[in-house]
Amino acid sequence: MADVDQGSALPGETSSPALDSLNNDTVSNGTDSVNATVAKFVSTPEGTALAYGSLVFMALLPIFFGALRSVSCSKSKVAAENDYESRNSSDMPETITSRDAARFPIIASCTLFGLYLFFKIFSQEYINLLLSMYFFVLGILALSHTMSPLMNKVFPASLPNKQYQLLFTQDSGDNKEEIVNYEFDTKDLVCLCISSVVGVWYILKKHWIANNLFGLAFALNGVELLHLNNVSTGCILLGGLFVYDVFWVFGTNVMVTVAKSFEAPIKLVFPQDLLEKGLEASNFAMLGLGDIVIPGIFIALLLRFDVSLKKNTRTYFYTSFLAYIFGLGLTIFVMHTFKHAQPALLYLVPACIGFPVVVALFKGELTEMFRYEESSSEVEATSKEETESEKKEK
Repeated sequence: MADVDQGSALPGETSSPALDSLNNDTVSNGTDSVNATVAKFVSTPEGTALAYGSLVFMALLPIFFGALRSVSCSKSKVAAENDYESRNSSDMPETITSRDAARFPIIASCTLFGLYLFFKIFSQEYINLLLSMYFFVLGILALSHTMSPLMNKVFPASLPNKQYQLLFTQDSGDNKEEIVNYEFDTKDLVCLCISSVVGVWYILKKHWIANNLFGLAFALNGVELLHLNNVSTGCILLGGLFVYDVFWVFGTNVMVTVAKSFEAPIKLVFPQDLLEKGLEASNFAMLGLGDIVIPGIFIALLLRFDVSLKKNTRTYFYTSFLAYIFGLGLTIFVMHTFKHAQPALLYLVPACIGFPVVVALFKGELTEMFRYEESSSEVEATSKEETESEKKEK
């Protein structure tokens, strides 16, 4: 969600966005010389169009599929609470309350400034080494979880799918307490192996394709597993981060400094010189995961609101989805007009909130939309209705 300069850096030197998988840079465009004697790279119109078209397409993927998976995730949470099925805690959504939403910009600001001080005091190489190892582990788990539904469809039925359980306990007898209880199967192990190969590729080469695989996995998991409890909370979160983004981008150089120093797969990148240099291209346009996940969890909430209306329509989901495309396109347009990187939330937040509100006003459902709050009883009722309909079909 920060303003980041995009330069003709080498693959391992590409400037990276700040904060974490929920809080980083925006669309950026520019060229800096690797050194004073190297001429600046000027991207072709075709290369620029390909880069930004690819970024927009990649941004839409985790929002669309993450929102769909968030609906199933909510139902799975209710099923687990009612002992309908056993689920791992890592698959359960994390609900963001109004208090969490109000505090998030403050916590994000403290984290950003703390990183700024770290990079000023300590060696950038050692900090990025620790970050690389952290995101190596986190990326493998995220990519494995993302691949799991696909593996369920392509895994050969002829191969045995054995069940495993990783269990750590503390004490014994009546005082025995579970610390870790994770259930997995052969399919999960295959996903983990594939993800590990991508992780090693990223650590050794820092290649932009490996970076994007991890970035897409982080974004999809964020949209799927981070749930807003109501529309008001979503407005508080997006509004607070709107102010945060504008302040740290235009008010100080903190965001830019951290973004240039921070190396982690928390952004999507696409080379503008791909047509000239192929897969070894090194002049990247980039989009931070924060500009995908933050609007994405709001769009996912509106999809769940559509489901709660039981009208077999997805009006608010498609409206907010198109609003996101409009906002991101406007960001790119303004960036090229003024030749300066832009904080995407400056354009995405008004679009993603404004468009659905206008539609709700037109349909006379504004009060209903703001009163909607995802509760266990609503999702449970939906789950029971689906179960009963499946029984009738059988």
